[in-house]
Amino acid sequence: MNQTSSLLARSIQFLAVAGLVASLSSCAQVKKGNYSYTFDPPAKAVKNPANVRVKLSTGAQRVYVMEGNEVLLATPCSVGTASSPTPKGNFTIYSKVANRRRVSNPGAGYPMTFWMEFKSAYGMHWGWVKPYPCTHGCVRLPIKSAQKIFSMVRSGTPLHIAESHPEDATIGKTLPTLDDSSLADPPDSYMMSNKVFEDAAKGKMYY
Repeated sequence: MNQTSSLLARSIQFLAVAGLVASLSSCAQVKKGNYSYTFDPPAKAVKNPANVRVKLSTGAQRVYVMEGNEVLLATPCSVGTASSPTPKGNFTIYSKVANRRRVSNPGAGYPMTFWMEFKSAYGMHWGWVKPYPCTHGCVRLPIKSAQKIFSMVRSGTPLHIAESHPEDATIGKTLPTLDDSSLADPPDSYMMSNKVFEDAAKGKMYY
């Protein structure tokens, strides 16, 4: 093989490797953010806790933390199915428990971290998020979203749940589609341990 042919072959090899790397990088970029544990919503600081309110859109599966008319935080969520819907109306967050576990069966003992109750047995909390209604009526949030919202609301914070809100057409449309349906369940030894709460305090969840 002459020198020109050798250089050409090396150039082709380099381009092929570069293309593969770019392809893998592109796949990683597309995948990033698709799982709820990688989603980290930007949040503006609360100026007056008394003016904070929360909007939940069941149709768009979006939660908006508001102060006046300003959106402080926006996040995807999962809501109840048609057979066990998330209740609509005006509520108040009246109970907050950072390290809570499910008390009823099925699933007794399962972590419901950053629990924010607004109706008896209904609350916003950490949970696996899917791009379609999938809960028994509670509102599942990505771990970092749950952690931040938990710190922004207080007992007495108003919550308005409706099919849609004006924010769905603005900031709501910019949010990623999260889908945890392909994630393997963490082992029970982890989910039933205190480690799950230690990680949650850091905005982490197993993966």
